Amino acid sequence: MAATMTNVEEIRNRVILGEFGVKNVHTTDFPGNYPGYDDTWDMQKFQKNFRIDIVHLDESSMEFDMVGIDAAIANAFRRILLAEVPTMAIEKVFIYNNTSIVQDEVLSHRLGLIPIKADPRLFEYRNIGEDSAEEEGSEIDTIQLQLKIKCSRNPRASKDSSDPRELYLNHMVYSKDIKWVPIGNQADVFADSSIGPVHDDILIAQLRPGQELDIIMHCVKGIGKDHAKFSPVATASYRLLPEIILMEPVEGEKAERLKRCFSRGVIDLEDVNGKKVAKVVNSRLDTCSREVLRHDDLKNVVKLGRVRDHFIFTVESIGILHPDVLVTEAIKVLMVKCQRFVNQLDSTDME
Repeated sequence: MAATMTNVEEIRNRVILGEFGVKNVHTTDFPGNYPGYDDTWDMQKFQKNFRIDIVHLDESSMEFDMVGIDAAIANAFRRILLAEVPTMAIEKVFIYNNTSIVQDEVLSHRLGLIPIKADPRLFEYRNIGEDSAEEEGSEIDTIQLQLKIKCSRNPRASKDSSDPRELYLNHMVYSKDIKWVPIGNQADVFADSSIGPVHDDILIAQLRPGQELDIIMHCVKGIGKDHAKFSPVATASYRLLPEIILMEPVEGEKAERLKRCFSRGVIDLEDVNGKKVAKVVNSRLDTCSREVLRHDDLKNVVKLGRVRDHFIFTVESIGILHPDVLVTEAIKVLMVKCQRFVNQLDSTDME
């Protein structure tokens, strides 16, 4: 039996959360799949339906809605944010002296994972093909940092004290002890920039009197695809917009139990003629736990779903660039990849 138009719309546009599984998870709106539907891709139709709504934005995180695209594009955008937006990170560590208990390899790894506050758009990629430039970078592709610190006893410490914070000086090595050493004309070019670690309170090592660190570090431009230290985000994820539909009025004690089945703020109770009646206030807050489906008297009064082409993105920056800048850069990377693909198609047609 052919599906009704209502069922077809649901299959095309909604992911249904059932008691024992999830239905309509695959995209089916491709040309010719549904009689009576013109699913050929159209630029004007896409421009009309596509939109981006910013829900929250601060210095470290951003939440926005991307509506009117396929999951493949949304996932490509997420992967670009994770692995293809470039940043500056410590790549070379020259250890001239390390008498701490931390091994050179472990210390180098810890230093490499410290986020460096420097705009990668102002630097070029290091040309690794030149042997002469392997250790010595230039002002256009390298940032030089130095960590030089020595622990000593505090002459003013009390004789009876056992607290290392009082007994020793410089016994805790933090990222704030890393200093920028300009190369070439970097002091003039980046006079208004504060190049260095994003956070000052990252613990690197602990020292005791007589122990010291003398290290030179070179930061280069790279992408997360090569190493996680270049990834500009702590997390970049998306989820589909939840949809909750009450199939019939829910009142009294039943309404209170229904409210407890969802995350706070999703269901609210309003007074109608002296009765508490449940209503959906903000389905966006729902975590889609499907707790309501465990109740035999509630599972048939509510319909759970997700809007297939409405993606809620969450981007949390590690502090190198603001999240809105990261999103813009990710869009640019996606555009370049698309243009490269089109160029390849054109060159194939010419052959």
